[in-house]
Amino acid sequence: MMLMKEYRKRIADDILARKLEGKGAVLIEGPKWCGKTTTAEQIAASVLYMDDPEKKEQNISMSELNPKRLLKGETPRLIDEWQLAPKLWDAIRFEVDHRSELGQFLLTGSAVPADTKEITHSGTGRFTWLTMRPMSLYESGDSTGDVSLKELFEGNNAVDGEADIDIERLAFLACRGGWPQSIDMREEIALDQAHDYYDAVVRSDINRADNVQKNTEKVRRLMRSYARNQGSQVPNTVLALDVSANDDDSISDDTVASYLNALRKIFVVEDMPAWNPNLRSKTAIRSSDTRYYVDPSIAAAALGVGPNDLINDLNTFGFIFETLCIRDLRVFADALNGHVYHYRDKDGQECDAVVHLRNGQYGLIEIKLGGDKLIEEGAESLKAMESKIDTGKMKSPAFLMVLTGVGDYAYRRKDGVCVVPIGCLKD
Repeated sequence: MMLMKEYRKRIADDILARKLEGKGAVLIEGPKWCGKTTTAEQIAASVLYMDDPEKKEQNISMSELNPKRLLKGETPRLIDEWQLAPKLWDAIRFEVDHRSELGQFLLTGSAVPADTKEITHSGTGRFTWLTMRPMSLYESGDSTGDVSLKELFEGNNAVDGEADIDIERLAFLACRGGWPQSIDMREEIALDQAHDYYDAVVRSDINRADNVQKNTEKVRRLMRSYARNQGSQVPNTVLALDVSANDDDSISDDTVASYLNALRKIFVVEDMPAWNPNLRSKTAIRSSDTRYYVDPSIAAAALGVGPNDLINDLNTFGFIFETLCIRDLRVFADALNGHVYHYRDKDGQECDAVVHLRNGQYGLIEIKLGGDKLIEEGAESLKAMESKIDTGKMKSPAFLMVLTGVGDYAYRRKDGVCVVPIGCLKD
């Protein structure tokens, strides 16, 4: 007999409970396999699985004929993979209005509906959104959580912590990713999960996004190119040229745009917007989004690399590690009512991640795989960035942090810069 796996607490649990208290319906979005349904099941009083193979056609027909019937049940009622029946959106909005009670419905979806013409109302005032991502290292039990991002924003100057991740383990964690299903698996089997995820995206999931059949080989080549260009602001034209290089079969800029849009709709890629602070000088700020996969394991799978390959190619390891850090920072920022941005200006000044909270506080973060030389570079870059900010018009940064991969301890340098291994960070 198979034992039920124990539920691992997610940072999204508390966010979901809070959002459900304030709105009639909560829509949980995010990539397939990231744990949306399992998290929603912890709080739901009744459940409708739209994609239950035995009832899928019946459910979709009922959503056309009498959607109200599908909404009956104890509340909060979970409608899983709701996007299969877009007509449910307006039916839920109507029910929320007429029941005049909060916390009525939970909707989960691993894709934006391919056809939105059935949706006539935006849901403003009735719905709230929650984005879930694969697990951070803290949620998967791989970070000690000795250093809290929240406490740094609250002014806690005592940065002290210990990480338990060496370079081999870090390479494995980047390739395994944060997929809940793989967390307790044997290493070899855990690594297979990310490749299976990537294969599913290439073969079928990307087509679900807009119901348009795509060229599988071109999807593979585009995802590989995207993986090579993570952490950069390359335009679609460059990706198109990269995909077409060494191949007779070229790909147009429009095709690249439509394929990337499909990957966005199924939450496989999540580009990062540019940060626009008040500066002392009139420096032109680059406004292009920065390219990232939602999880580092997708990039590793797209490139066909494993943990040993990363250790033997520290350049590739560096940008895959950056994607891991961005994933974790996004998970933590959500819990703090914040967003993660990237900064780059025409003078070449860059900041890998800016965690900016709703209350106007922000922290500047440079991501470095490790080593004293790289940490020193990161610290100098942060201080240069800080000096550009016009503190007469906005707050000073709450903290400056070099976020590292390899390194046993978290500490604050004499110049005030925090050095924190990813293996001891939490929200």
